[in-house]
Amino acid sequence: MCFAPVVLAAQEANVAFGTIKADPGLPVEVTAETLDVNQEDGTALFRGDVRVGQGEMRLNARQVLVIYNSDNSGIERLEATGDVLLVSGPDAAQAERADYTIGSGVIVMTGDVLLTQGANALTSNKMTVNLQTGTAQMVGRVKTILIPDGDD
Repeated sequence: MCFAPVVLAAQEANVAFGTIKADPGLPVEVTAETLDVNQEDGTALFRGDVRVGQGEMRLNARQVLVIYNSDNSGIERLEATGDVLLVSGPDAAQAERADYTIGSGVIVMTGDVLLTQGANALTSNKMTVNLQTGTAQMVGRVKTILIPDGDD
């Protein structure tokens, strides 16, 4: 028996993301080609092959703006733009932009979002990833291609 790929479309989908739950309390490591620090507004702009790591989570982008807490005690959020790639365990998501709020462990990805999980792929306009629960919600013209297991 031969199975063809199944194509589904919807407005919203909830999916698992990554095989582990991330800890937003872990240190955030950022590397890039250049760094511009603005002491007045409490930001740091990393540009050129930016790589962010926190525990098992990895995020790559062309540029990442780091916004510090008002008292400069830590990072409030990261704003990644340009060819964003988020990897957690075997799952990978691509988008044009990702906003990561460190305290809540939530990443909102927008702009041609593509999530790949093994042979399966999902696309949408927006994906919200909760690193603490290991779940994601995709909204806005969600489309997926599911490859049935051919072991029957």
